Amino acid sequence: MLGFIEWIVVGGIAGWLAGQIVDGAGFGVMLNIILGIVGAALAGFILQKLNFHLVESAFLAELINGVIGGVIILVLLSLIRRA
Repeated sequence: MLGFIEWIVVGGIAGWLAGQIVDGAGFGVMLNIILGIVGAALAGFILQKLNFHLVESAFLAELINGVIGGVIILVLLSLIRRA
């Protein structure tokens, strides 16, 4: 249960930070949380395949992965919305 709550917290923070970095591309609190969770999974998968480790702290690594993935997803969704 703690792992699920941690995913929600990390996803929420990562989604919010990604929304702040990509100005004007936020989709609301709930969607940003989902975006952060998906972004963390996406960036974690990609960075693991590249054998790239940012930090030793699991929480901090998940947060950084979530922000990176969230920014990527926000930029892609913003481009799709404009088209």
